[in-house]
Amino acid sequence: MAPIWLDVLDETARLCVAHGRTDLLERLRQKRAQLLDPRLRVLVIGEPKQGKSQLVNALINAPVCPVGDGPTTALPTVVQHAETPSAVLVRSPLPVAGRPAADASRAEDRIPLPMEQVATGIGGKLRQRTADESVHVEVGVPRALLATGLVLIDTPGTDTQDPARVMNGTVGFARADVVVMVSDATRELSVTELNLLLHVLQSHPHIIVALSKIDIAPQWRAVAERNRHHLANAGIPAALIPVSATLRLRAARSNDRDINAESGFPELIARLSRDLSRKNEVLAGATAGLTARTVIEQLAAPLRAELSTRDDADDSGPMSRLREAQRAVDELRRLSARWQNSLNDEVTDLISDIEYDLRDRTRQILRKVDEAFDEADPVPAWETFQEWLESNLVEAAEANYEWLVQRCEWIAQRVADNFRGYGYDAAPDWSLTTPQDPGSHLSAIEQPPVDRFTPVQKVITGLKGSYGGLLMFGLATTLAGMPLINPISLGAGALFGGKSIHDESRSLLKRRQAVAKGAVQRHVDDFFIKLNKDCKDTVRNVQRTLRDHFTAVTEELQEAIVQSFRTAKQAADADAVERDQRQRQIEQQMKRLGALYEQAQELLTGRATASRVPLGPRV
Repeated sequence: MAPIWLDVLDETARLCVAHGRTDLLERLRQKRAQLLDPRLRVLVIGEPKQGKSQLVNALINAPVCPVGDGPTTALPTVVQHAETPSAVLVRSPLPVAGRPAADASRAEDRIPLPMEQVATGIGGKLRQRTADESVHVEVGVPRALLATGLVLIDTPGTDTQDPARVMNGTVGFARADVVVMVSDATRELSVTELNLLLHVLQSHPHIIVALSKIDIAPQWRAVAERNRHHLANAGIPAALIPVSATLRLRAARSNDRDINAESGFPELIARLSRDLSRKNEVLAGATAGLTARTVIEQLAAPLRAELSTRDDADDSGPMSRLREAQRAVDELRRLSARWQNSLNDEVTDLISDIEYDLRDRTRQILRKVDEAFDEADPVPAWETFQEWLESNLVEAAEANYEWLVQRCEWIAQRVADNFRGYGYDAAPDWSLTTPQDPGSHLSAIEQPPVDRFTPVQKVITGLKGSYGGLLMFGLATTLAGMPLINPISLGAGALFGGKSIHDESRSLLKRRQAVAKGAVQRHVDDFFIKLNKDCKDTVRNVQRTLRDHFTAVTEELQEAIVQSFRTAKQAADADAVERDQRQRQIEQQMKRLGALYEQAQELLTGRATASRVPLGPRV
């Protein structure tokens, strides 16, 4: 029965295939092959001059790595078991983004090295490394410790503030099973070293801190205790083992077990041997759990981002276009009510203004008529007055009609301005002109019938008036002894008769003037009523014409906007269905990733049970 960690890795690999992450799939395949390898690859890292190479030499009791003040490790060195001592300089191309995996993994260039040139090769002085290749040295020596399956990888010192850049380019970093960081006991762990450990912990759960050079640091126990405190505060679950390579090599030369025990290497070797023996049970499970968890997090990140963006999906795309189309429909509805109200209001104002203007013009004409007939006799000047009145009425009608045309054109443009936001020049293509002869349909005013003061009427009126004067003065003169008819009474009768004729003549003139004014008033009223009726009919016709025109424009706009709304609605509905399906798909994927993440977390913490995620064929 396959171990649980292998099932978890295989299921994670299948998810990588489903998500199209071939880069993560290749990483999982390498990690799977590494964990199935019975050997234990131990990566030795640390800052320069901390005793990394000396520690490797002391572990196998062989000077395979250069130490001292001379050339130090410039190239990674892989130390493994071999029946006879051997060394090879290996050059392999680095993977390039966009290049197929087959090209990236083309054959390595392996150059054999004489054992006496191993130090030179490790020092990096044999072949210069180019930017697109990785170079390391492989050394094989016959050692019982290595024969058990232990592989040691010595690395150059990492004295940079960016450990990720250095370690990611280190040969064997991704394929290491255990990481040993070397830090000498003369000082506490530095911030750079802690950052390096934190970076390593992201991909390697098994870390050992080797506190080196305890033979030259009397206070190494206090330093070790403070370092353990620093590791605990940083959340780094690393075992700290004090060691002395010098004591280890001295014990090997003298075969002194006490010195060997004092060197701390038995504890380090026992720890590595225990990890080697439990690789398939414990170490591989934790490493597989950490790797699977990291990959799952990378697979889940874009899904979470997509879910978060889907929460804001209403701000763009089909839903945004649907809202814009809905706003356009609502705006068109408001526009329809707005231009109709505007047209009705303007037409009502126009009717009132035209009626007032015509009334004002006719009143001015009537005032002039009153002023004229207060002095003149209408009978002899009637023909001249008739021409004047007709001319003024026609002029008033023309001015009123011209203003009516201007106001109608202004109303049409005012209503058309409501459609400018849609890019429409909605003004109607029409021409409203004044009639050729506005007064032609009016009847001519006729002279009113008036009483004339004929000579006979004058004689009769004079006799009636003279009778009273003759009688009154004749009776008065009889008292003086004069006869009733005498020169005085005759003169008085003639005077009274002339006055009666004059008064009657003035009374008849006033009557003729009043009759003429009344006739003109009735004629002007008839003119006003008919012309006002014509103006109102014209305005109503204009209103109907504008209403029909702008209704047609509105219907045309409505058809286009409603069609756009239908299209946006269909697109939004389709997008909503697609988004719902995609959301359910993402939720299912997240649920599957979550279950696998819990399984990986149990592997990492050592609590994995027999319950497994649903598995498919192995990758």
